[in-house]
Amino acid sequence: MSLLTIEGLALAVPGADGWKTLVEEVDLTIGRGEAVGLVGESGSGKSMTARAVLGLTPPGARVSGRVLFDGAPMPSGRALREVRARRIAMIFQDPRAHVNPVRSVGDFLTEAMIGVLGLSAREAGARAVALLDEVGVDDGARRLRQYPHELSGGLLQRVMIASALAVEPDLILADEPTTALDVTTQSEVMAILGELRREHGMAMLLITHDLELAAATCERLAVMYAGRIVESQPAAALAGRPLHPYTSGLLLSRPRLERVSDRLPVIPGRPVAAYEADPGCAFAPRCAHALPACAEARPAFDGAAACFRSAELTLQGDS
Repeated sequence: MSLLTIEGLALAVPGADGWKTLVEEVDLTIGRGEAVGLVGESGSGKSMTARAVLGLTPPGARVSGRVLFDGAPMPSGRALREVRARRIAMIFQDPRAHVNPVRSVGDFLTEAMIGVLGLSAREAGARAVALLDEVGVDDGARRLRQYPHELSGGLLQRVMIASALAVEPDLILADEPTTALDVTTQSEVMAILGELRREHGMAMLLITHDLELAAATCERLAVMYAGRIVESQPAAALAGRPLHPYTSGLLLSRPRLERVSDRLPVIPGRPVAAYEADPGCAFAPRCAHALPACAEARPAFDGAAACFRSAELTLQGDS
């Protein structure tokens, strides 16, 4: 049985001209201890999908579909708050926007341990220092007395990871956890997160626009475009032989150390949100393989790809 199951998730928000669909017909599963990457360009619906799992949707949003956690429908009200506090942790994209700037790092880290785990202040402080050491932050006792503005972006993101691990959740939702970091710090943070996740047996949904980062971190990848999942495969298979032209375009547009190129290939056009998409395949206007039929009907996602031509096309990945 999977730990998290999303079935037919759709989300729309009210706009000046009526409802605007941001996510539609999303099916996704995450097994216990499994790391799944959700990849796509900005506006594809990745973050909104993760936030919908925890009920963190925009005011007035209309949500349909089912979210099952540990075999049961995701609860609401107080029961949902308990799930957020104990079983599912979220690491947000911008740590400075999700910490209280007037409270110390120690207050931030120990609050859940005292309120949820029932630890004493002394026990929680000792555990916070140990967690900081685990995520690569030295001199933890001094860091607990500091405030968020005194830490660099990399250190503060490590604090966020420590906070997520504090109550040993079953699932971590990591929403672009390395976006504001330099490449070296990105690598260090993801290595720490991956190692600690495996040590504690936690599952993870990694939301990122970086397909290479997701492939290096996760066992399975799902690619989103215009609010829908268009491909899902094991990471190695997807990187070697993508089934959807959009995935192939993302892979080909990455810089490679072993390849010299004056200009990287790019996907023509611009990404669209779900509410902007035409009735047919949303990617068809940018796709080099599109047929007239692609503009007329939207291909269904069959569990591997949402493309009429995926069986006949041999698309390029890393090879």
